[in-house]
Amino acid sequence: MNKYFLFKVYLSFTLLLFSQGVLADKDTAFKQPVSIKYKMAEELQNSILKKTVVDYNNVVYVLSDKGLYRVDENKVVKDLRFTPLANQTPIDITVQAGTGYLYYLYKDKWLTNAHAGLPYANVEGKYSMIAVAPDGDVFLAGDKAACIYKSGKLITLTPPADTLLCITSYRENFYALSEHALYILSGNDFKLLHTGDGLKAMCFINGNIILAASKGFYGINAISGATVLPLQTKLPVENIACVANTGDQLWAGTGKGAYMRTSAGKYHYYASKRWLNEDGVISIASDSKGDVYLLTSTGLNKIEFRTQTLAGKAQYFENKIRQRHIRYGFISEVTFAEPGNTATAQMTDTDNDGLWSAFYTGSMAFKYAITKDSSARRYAWEAFEAYERLLSINGLNGFPSRTFERRGFKQHDPKAWHDSPDSLWEWKGTTSSDEFVGYIFIAAVMDEMIAKTNAEKKRVAGFLDKILMHIINNNYYFIDANGQPTLWGRWNPEYINSFPKTVGDRKLGSVTLIAGLQLGYALTGKSLYKNEALRLMNEHGYLNNILLPYKNIQPTKVVLPQGAELGEEWNHSDDEMAFLSYWVLYHYAFDKQLQQQYATVIKDHWQAEQPEKNALWNFISLGTSGAFDKPSALWHLREFPMDLINWNITNSHRKDIELLPANFREQFTRELLSPEERPVHRHNTNAFILDGGDGGRTELAGDEYLLPYWMARYIKVLE
Repeated sequence: MNKYFLFKVYLSFTLLLFSQGVLADKDTAFKQPVSIKYKMAEELQNSILKKTVVDYNNVVYVLSDKGLYRVDENKVVKDLRFTPLANQTPIDITVQAGTGYLYYLYKDKWLTNAHAGLPYANVEGKYSMIAVAPDGDVFLAGDKAACIYKSGKLITLTPPADTLLCITSYRENFYALSEHALYILSGNDFKLLHTGDGLKAMCFINGNIILAASKGFYGINAISGATVLPLQTKLPVENIACVANTGDQLWAGTGKGAYMRTSAGKYHYYASKRWLNEDGVISIASDSKGDVYLLTSTGLNKIEFRTQTLAGKAQYFENKIRQRHIRYGFISEVTFAEPGNTATAQMTDTDNDGLWSAFYTGSMAFKYAITKDSSARRYAWEAFEAYERLLSINGLNGFPSRTFERRGFKQHDPKAWHDSPDSLWEWKGTTSSDEFVGYIFIAAVMDEMIAKTNAEKKRVAGFLDKILMHIINNNYYFIDANGQPTLWGRWNPEYINSFPKTVGDRKLGSVTLIAGLQLGYALTGKSLYKNEALRLMNEHGYLNNILLPYKNIQPTKVVLPQGAELGEEWNHSDDEMAFLSYWVLYHYAFDKQLQQQYATVIKDHWQAEQPEKNALWNFISLGTSGAFDKPSALWHLREFPMDLINWNITNSHRKDIELLPANFREQFTRELLSPEERPVHRHNTNAFILDGGDGGRTELAGDEYLLPYWMARYIKVLE
């Protein structure tokens, strides 16, 4: 075992060299958008919600046909604070430009509670809109009616002939918008400032007016009316219902969600129940912190930009996982009896419990290596205990079950389940190469980072030893309860080399098996594993298979002897299995020459994967080949969504994304959308998928974030 000790020293030194070549980033705080959906007062069911505004105290109001409501913690409640107004229903509300004071318009009066309640006036019941200038002037408009209050005097105005949609105040001026024109109030007259088509709404940014229309938005100067921004049509949604601004950022509400245009001209799209109770946005307001309130016809939503660190985000997912995602030590997907209702969460088995759990177990191992947090070590051992039971529960010599469950409660693929010798339990067969990848990855990190004593190391080695001996003794197959090889648990040379060199399975199968045999030799010292690995590499071409460049992988239709058919598209699940295996393949190489060859292979694969900006692939590549894209990796961690419920999400209608022609890798768009805007998925899925979801009936755990985060800490990308 002295060789293994020397290897570990070499491994640590190698990682140190990588860390010296990469300047670690401080985990600085950033803004993370999070959705808050407010609980609406019961009496607002079937009501008409009209408008939301926020006053200078950050009190959020919702105007409805049943009265004025406000936000109270996580609820929208009737505003009863001013008793004389509690049972009156305003026709309109607004906040005064400059001061943020709330003003009310009723059928017979307008008023405010600011300035000791002094500003008010009685009016005729013909006005439906109110705007208030910084100097206190009040502008009212309605159907064929308009007036202005100046210095306590009412001045009746002659309104434009067309129907006004909205009025507002900006820098001492009043503006009125109709479907085809924008007017500025000049003295006591409406001066035509601009004519347009299909106008819907307006807001002001840096002295300019943004006009929203059915075909997009554009900008004009607030005084001259000259065009300052041409019509923008490459938008997430063209038909805009309302607009607002937060600083120099534009927000647009549509029938298909809302989006924000940054000062750099990029769009962040907030749609689906990840962000909104429904997609039809009718009113937008923002508070002094820059958080945005989006009113739909049935509810109020907040996009809150929380200041947090990547470490804080990791803690959030770790807490969530311990609350509702640990099943017998495994990481578990959960299903909801009621879509999105976490109170109805149930943990269920999946085909790949062993693989998915490797992400969580790995994250806890890396965390413990850095922090020495005893809870991380405990959680890793709890997971490892579940891995050990995969072997013991089925009575088969060294064959790992896919998963297990108490009798009568299995959920997925019922034909794959078998009775356990323990009559209270059942176990699932058909174990695949996906699972094997999980086994070798967790065995490597458990031995390196978690196991302290000789007994603990022997325990980890024994787990891997049983599986490898099962594979070798069964001619390099996983043999199921029926005595036959499983569909995807096959590493026999005849099988591996039956694939054309253009098919990734030939390369991948060689990678996973050689990685496992190298690890087996390092952990057990058995010469059998080294001899078998060298025999397969030298006599059966497994090393040449591993070294095949990724440019050779091409669309190739293959029908396997067992009847399964491989598709002709890129297999992103294979990418996941390859990169987890690379960590083991590289770090447990028999010699430096092999390690250098493996590094070339890993870098080649990483270069093919670069457009996906996957943080985990980047950090595994850095920790092996030394190649990675730091900005993309950190972007992925920051943009990773907090809400991992599998809501239905649609992006294919968007005009702001550039679609690419059909291609082998299925890169549908030129630029990758933020994870916050895409359907949730694990690392085995195409990152360029635009649409997806299951209606909010399942939720991922968050280990998809935790493993790359803690790996980044381990290899000194973050500190």
